[in-house]
Amino acid sequence: MFPQDIQTLAKQIITQASARGLMVATAESCTGGLVAGALTDVAGSSAVVDRGFVTYSNAAKTALVGVPADLIIAHGAVSEPVARAMAEGAVARSEAAVSVAITGIAGPGGGSDDKPVGLVHFAAAGPAGVVHAAHRFGDIGREQVRLASVRVALEMLLDRIGA
Repeated sequence: MFPQDIQTLAKQIITQASARGLMVATAESCTGGLVAGALTDVAGSSAVVDRGFVTYSNAAKTALVGVPADLIIAHGAVSEPVARAMAEGAVARSEAAVSVAITGIAGPGGGSDDKPVGLVHFAAAGPAGVVHAAHRFGDIGREQVRLASVRVALEMLLDRIGA
């Protein structure tokens, strides 16, 4: 179902998280659950994946992972503060020790001069803290933005598991 490189990253996450006894959660907006899907495509993932939150709307970001509504109003849903709050909220509202969050504009519409199509903010939380990354993939097509986002999210999750 997923490209080979994504399958390989997902397998590494399941193997390393299992070896360390860590549970994982995801909080996804523009990827709509693809990261959780890639992880649960791996045999044995039930020992590692606690849950995935699909927080596509602003209301879901607030209700499911506790992102303060005023944070979304102040910075917009596609922002570093919201991505960080999503990652922290996924850990706080699950049994997971490690999480990854994704919020972005996959397109084809919805972009602006400040936040163009292809802008995606990521955050990963774990025992070593929270890290953030922003990528401007460009207007490469909705599917390609989403797949590129899955790759980045899995790499960040793998890093947090090892950190």
